[in-house]
Amino acid sequence: MTAKEYMEQARYLDMQINSKIEQIRNLNELATKATTVYSDMPHSPNRNTSRMEETVVKIIDLENEIDRDIDALVNLKREIMRVVNRIEPAEYRTILEMRYLQFKKWEQIALLMSTDLRWVYRMHGRALNEVQKIINSPLKAIESH
Repeated sequence: MTAKEYMEQARYLDMQINSKIEQIRNLNELATKATTVYSDMPHSPNRNTSRMEETVVKIIDLENEIDRDIDALVNLKREIMRVVNRIEPAEYRTILEMRYLQFKKWEQIALLMSTDLRWVYRMHGRALNEVQKIINSPLKAIESH
């Protein structure tokens, strides 16, 4: 795994969580839609209730998945932070934290650090080289347990 892939894990997990939250929003909208069909034909009184129950069960399942994903994201961010904290100089750590833990855009990072965007890219590359050394080191495996 490359340093960039390692660092981007949190962003992708965060995107998956947000996607599931959006799915819950859609299911809630679906569950609250009430459609009444008037007909003189007999129908099952349980038909709409079972659909509602199925939707509620799906919502609960997704909420449980989100809870597990959030726990995984918190643990992953902790692990990434342990790696980032070993990086020198402080500018490298700042760039890595803003990009991979706060999910800031490059332009935001440059603005917040009061520096040139090209400099941020250059320092980012150097910071990733330091991350690669750490994740490739045999000590990393021992420290993460």
